[in-house]
Amino acid sequence: MNLKKIEVDRKSREIIDKSKERGAEKHAAGHEKERGIEVSPLDRERVLSEIASVEKEEKPGASDIISIGDFQYKRKQREKQIEKILEKNLEDVYLNMPPAKQREFKVAGEQAARAINTLLNQAKTGLKKIIDLIKKWLLIIPGVNKFFLEQEAKIKADEIFKIKNKK
Repeated sequence: MNLKKIEVDRKSREIIDKSKERGAEKHAAGHEKERGIEVSPLDRERVLSEIASVEKEEKPGASDIISIGDFQYKRKQREKQIEKILEKNLEDVYLNMPPAKQREFKVAGEQAARAINTLLNQAKTGLKKIIDLIKKWLLIIPGVNKFFLEQEAKIKADEIFKIKNKK
């Protein structure tokens, strides 16, 4: 972007220098009074049109612009999708927990969803990291079976990974 601005500045200086030369020639011939730098209206128009065309080139197209609000909205939507995947098939387990454990389970699930969402934003996302997060979250369930835990973590991680690969 700076190179384009430098190019426009250079062109405008050239035009001004040319108009100075013309002004000096006219002054020498006695046609105009000395006024410093004189730029003809045509030269001024040309410089302004060149500057406008460069500014249009510098601005990215509407499809290239992603506002922060859109990015945050998409991130929140993905986080909700992750939460739905995590809670899938666990309704009975959740309802059979004592209220204190339910709150702990819910808060830990939301934290896990945020952490997984952050991991999905990274270029290289490890499936193992996501599985470990889900396992830690599922360990809150009292008396959880080790095999159930492994199976659920892998199933949920695969579904979450499908969300990332859709984009």
